[in-house]
Amino acid sequence: MRRICAEQEAFMNQKKSEFDKVFSAWDILVIAFGAMIGWGWVVSSGGWIQKGGVIGAALGFAIGGIMIFFVGLTYAELTAAMPQCGGEHVFSYRAMGSTGSFICTWAIVLGYVGVACFEACALPTILTYLWPGFLKGYLYTIAGFDVYASWLIVGIAVAFVIMLINIMGAKTAAILQTILTCIIGGSGILLIAASVINGSVDNLNGQMFIGSNASASIKAVIGVAVLSPFYLIGFDVIPQAAEEINVPPKKIGKMMILSVVLAVVFYAFVIVAVGLVLDADAIKASQAGSGLVTADAMAVAFKTPVMAKVIIVGGMCGIVTSWNSFMLGGSRAMYSMAESYMIPKVFAKLHPKHKTPVNSLILIGVITMAAPFAGREMMVWICDAGNFGCCLAYCMVSISFLILRKKEPDMPRPYKVPAYKFVGGMAVLMSGLMVLMYCIPGTGGSLILPEWAMVGTWSVLGVVFL
Repeated sequence: MRRICAEQEAFMNQKKSEFDKVFSAWDILVIAFGAMIGWGWVVSSGGWIQKGGVIGAALGFAIGGIMIFFVGLTYAELTAAMPQCGGEHVFSYRAMGSTGSFICTWAIVLGYVGVACFEACALPTILTYLWPGFLKGYLYTIAGFDVYASWLIVGIAVAFVIMLINIMGAKTAAILQTILTCIIGGSGILLIAASVINGSVDNLNGQMFIGSNASASIKAVIGVAVLSPFYLIGFDVIPQAAEEINVPPKKIGKMMILSVVLAVVFYAFVIVAVGLVLDADAIKASQAGSGLVTADAMAVAFKTPVMAKVIIVGGMCGIVTSWNSFMLGGSRAMYSMAESYMIPKVFAKLHPKHKTPVNSLILIGVITMAAPFAGREMMVWICDAGNFGCCLAYCMVSISFLILRKKEPDMPRPYKVPAYKFVGGMAVLMSGLMVLMYCIPGTGGSLILPEWAMVGTWSVLGVVFL
């Protein structure tokens, strides 16, 4: 045990990077932004508006963005100061030692794998909206969800392709990310522009805010604000690939913060665009029908149902960008843990040609290929369990930020956060509240029994490794 700890210490103190520096500033921006913009902006906008109102929901996302912004600032400083593969693993090890680092990194890996598994089920599900006859070859029902052969084949095939793209090289994955992110941004901009031209502020009547009085409206806005950070998870993928970034450390921190700001602006503008195009009754009808309120708004804005499919395609691209980002981040986190002897060393193997953590990618790829067999309901459970893991890691990184400011005040910090006690304190408070929301029943975000079982199983597996 002492030998392993000594080896961990030697590794964490300094090691020569084996990765190729292939990511530009643009690459890391689209990787982080693409991770945060998934399918939610297409399928959940109606629910956000009904919960907080058009302006209320947009304001709620702005407030939620501030919450994530504080956490992001701690990440920005630490990533610039320690640009090593593994992100959370490196930060927490230096602040808390081996055990704290293991818990933090193991939690974030759960989050990344959970999102990847969910996306493997979400993508074929979306195809049923585009092509109603897509589902063929009924196989079985699990947790109330009917599993079809065509549904499985698409989920497995796309999971294999994304795994292969990531194995072929980080730059290849970044190119895919750029293309898909441009499609997402383009479809969103089309909706926003059309809402300005063909929408009407009259549609905001009765749905700017929800609630009969100021107190009720504020409560509704806060309800959206508390929910919104869960749609902004993903900026933390950047620190995982820090050794592969060919950008000055100070700029890495700035790009990370910019990605959070852009994601918040995107969500807020989409919400307002939907509200300008659809009145309250139309949103209610859309929610009760397809549930794809953003797509229905696009069809109304352009006066043709064909344009609804443009938004759905944009949403599909969002699924793949999130999937791709978390595959990249999860594999680097596992590589870093294996390099410091926390999990089997085999997961630290790099591809001889492409310099990617091939065994870690294969493991995550196999898990995501197996995920569709469990049905969509179980994947919602693992995604929720994974979000809990991400929030726990955020809290531990925020604590590490404060510890290192006190423990190592002279550490070189290319990107130095001002008023660090306030920023760090807010980051710990906000991320801690997010963790508590998952733990305390009745908060609206608390985990249910199957999700706790997944968290427990993952924790037991971690204890075995530890």
